[in-house]
Amino acid sequence: MNELSRRAALLTPVALSGAVLAAAPKKKMMLAMHQNTSAGAGYRKSLEGWSRAGIKYAEITNNLLDEFLKTEDLPAARRVFTDLGLTVVQGATGVNGLWEPNTNRSAALDNLKKRCEMFAALGLKNVYATTATTFKASEDDYKAGGDKMHEAGEVAKQFNMSLRLEFVRTSTFISTLPTMLKMTRAAAHPNLEPMFDCYHFYSGLSKLEDMDSLKPGEIGHVHFQDVPDMPREMLDLTTRVIPGDGVSPLTRILHNLADKGYAGPLSVELFLPKFQQGDPFAVASEIRQKAEAVMHRAGVM
Repeated sequence: MNELSRRAALLTPVALSGAVLAAAPKKKMMLAMHQNTSAGAGYRKSLEGWSRAGIKYAEITNNLLDEFLKTEDLPAARRVFTDLGLTVVQGATGVNGLWEPNTNRSAALDNLKKRCEMFAALGLKNVYATTATTFKASEDDYKAGGDKMHEAGEVAKQFNMSLRLEFVRTSTFISTLPTMLKMTRAAAHPNLEPMFDCYHFYSGLSKLEDMDSLKPGEIGHVHFQDVPDMPREMLDLTTRVIPGDGVSPLTRILHNLADKGYAGPLSVELFLPKFQQGDPFAVASEIRQKAEAVMHRAGVM
């Protein structure tokens, strides 16, 4: 064997190894739009504008659906997105008071049941509720929180639905990824999943290394936004911006989510008036261009 042949033979395993790594499948994610982003347009017009912009996946909200149902019915609400070729990946229940002790918790569970029934009639399989509260918790409240989450999971189970929990950066009870994971794991309910919101995560008290503790396939849904380059003291629930327009390490975050097995929607939820009151087609077109560029850089699209 000559020197050239020997060198080629030695390099072959390395080359094959690199080829295998390059060919290894990466977790793919899908861009979605949350109806809060185009709240001013209403239920029908938001979905119509997004569809024109090439959006394929949507997340609908209880408040816009309620407004639509004042003059239409649930079959008509379903026809809006099916006729447009949109897949609705999740519904926002708008129900609070599910996880912490409060005198109205029984009513909150009843409201959750009504929302699950409504969204199930539309063909949805996933809904979510947030942890927003100003309740001041004790350690005992955290210990009891798992049981309360399990109860809520039982409500979702009645409708063969998955209930996702979104931790909110301003919550006085559950505002971080570690706290959320500890409590959902304690709940141990198959119809209950933690959510991941990029804005609440990076602008709040969570840390990037907190993602290391995620279990494969644990995250049920992701909200996709960026944190603007401004003093963090000025950030609030409304100041989130389009992915790619801020300072969040979104590529790293998406890499981490993919490594933990997430392959679902990335739902863009924004609250600034220029988005909510803007033309849904124009807003979705800008979001699609910028958000998909981030997704491409992260290798998840």
